[in-house]
Amino acid sequence: MTQHLVIPDRSARIVGGDPLAQRRTGWWRDAVIYQVYPRSFADANGDGMGDLAGVRSRLSYLRDLGVDAVWLSPFYASPQADAGYDVADYRKVDPMFGDTADAAGLIEDAHALGLRVIFDLVPNHCSDQHEWFQQALREGPGSALRKRFHFRPGRGLSGELPPNDWESIFGGPAWTRVTEPDGSAGEWYLHLFAPEQPDFDWEHPAVADEFRSILRFWLDLGVDGFRIDVAHGLVKAPGLPDLGMHDQLKLLGNDEMPFFDQDGVHAIYRSWRPILEEYAGDRIFVAEAWTPTVARTANYVRPDELHQAFNFQYLGTPWNAEALRDVVDQTLDAMRPVGAPATWVLSNHDVTRHATRFANEPSSSTQIRTPGDRELGLRRARAATMLMLALPGSAYVYQGEELGLPDVTDLPDEVRQDPSFHRQAGQDGFRDGCRVPIPWSGTAAPYGFGPVEGGPSWLPQPQSWAELSVEAQTGDPTSTLELYRSALAVRIKHPALGAGDSVEWLDAPAGALAFRRTVAGGSDETGADGATGASGAFVCVANTGSVPVRLPLPGRPMLSSGAEPVVIEGPERLAEIAPDTTVWWTC
Repeated sequence: MTQHLVIPDRSARIVGGDPLAQRRTGWWRDAVIYQVYPRSFADANGDGMGDLAGVRSRLSYLRDLGVDAVWLSPFYASPQADAGYDVADYRKVDPMFGDTADAAGLIEDAHALGLRVIFDLVPNHCSDQHEWFQQALREGPGSALRKRFHFRPGRGLSGELPPNDWESIFGGPAWTRVTEPDGSAGEWYLHLFAPEQPDFDWEHPAVADEFRSILRFWLDLGVDGFRIDVAHGLVKAPGLPDLGMHDQLKLLGNDEMPFFDQDGVHAIYRSWRPILEEYAGDRIFVAEAWTPTVARTANYVRPDELHQAFNFQYLGTPWNAEALRDVVDQTLDAMRPVGAPATWVLSNHDVTRHATRFANEPSSSTQIRTPGDRELGLRRARAATMLMLALPGSAYVYQGEELGLPDVTDLPDEVRQDPSFHRQAGQDGFRDGCRVPIPWSGTAAPYGFGPVEGGPSWLPQPQSWAELSVEAQTGDPTSTLELYRSALAVRIKHPALGAGDSVEWLDAPAGALAFRRTVAGGSDETGADGATGASGAFVCVANTGSVPVRLPLPGRPMLSSGAEPVVIEGPERLAEIAPDTTVWWTC
């Protein structure tokens, strides 16, 4: 058994002709989608900031990795108060990333390689430099433009108190008082995040009209879909009621909030779905929806709404067999009635990388401030990835996790740019640690992130990252990069991976979980090694414990995240699985 298999040609999933047009419909149901954080992916011009030209230059790497699509975090015109999630112009590329021609070229290049492209959309709020908001400030109270946001008079004798007790996710009040054109202290506006990010009022028809137009602008350019930022936050409870006694707000939580997951958001997405249907090519919407339960998440992916929703309950689950089995069952049970695929994710740009989360004791926080046991964390991260890729549905990979990158927990305070780091008692504010530019090659910073050795990088990279670069790991069968390449090659080849909506749980010792995936009838798709897929079963066994476990030999081992399983001969042939290890078997 080896971890380094043949890297598949993208045509392995194509019958012939155009790389995208010939794919089966519903490509997103079992797709592996790679998140690119543009400012930290690749810097083409050497200014220390990643850009669209840099992304374009590395698309062949993503094709060879074996992913199906690329999702890009925002690159729109922005003052960058929150890393581009404060958008000043939704139809313009920020010059720090390039221009509209670069965006169009990126889509074209990706399509030529058989990759689809998903852009981020930020509809809950904009930048305080957005033309609408600036005009609303200039026009003063009673302005028609102010009705497109949540402007309210303050409470107290002279309006000196916020309109309600809501708190910003980034810390402090969720309201900021403006100075009116005549110089007086005036109305307050709502911002669930930074003060530079005023929330839209989606009850106003002009807001809905504007975003339908924005969708068509980028769809006309050829984008294959949108990831919807804060998809659960667009609609607020009528009257904006006080929250009352409550702990400081967290983006990730199980509490019901008057500004999150209101039923009214679903009418918005039902109005968006027909827009996608106007365009050929099986385009999709993906919801970032933090909800109290997986069942609530399923509401976003009903047949006439969105296509996928991130599974944050899974992301927050500790490396524990019982807990993982429970969240997998809950997810599949919730998605099955609405006919939507499950999605699985372990890391993204808002949470500590899972190689560091799993290196520490389990925590309710998704932002960890200590490096923990690096060797343990990486071993668990590799095993968790193979478990995720074996589950039915779609999987998301965050840039750099295929290199086994840890979070950078010791960034100096003066280089941090997370807005919540600089505010009081808000979200933890340590998101910069997962946003450090990734290493590509060489032995000195910026490790191929920029074109010049010793050149700038918007966040400093650790010296130890030289050994984690793409160049250093390529060809090493024990490396995390080659493990990802191998696992994704197997996923493309084997028809039982990704497809379907259920798993067959098998008996497993305490601390381990095992399940079988079966696809009947075979497949006419060509596999990574040129062979045609065939009907059969696939078994995944994950040992989340600290000691080896034994179970009846499931079949022939295909791939292991760590030490190869040991076959123990006897009256019954047994397989012994090392701690913190996942093994795939074919049978």
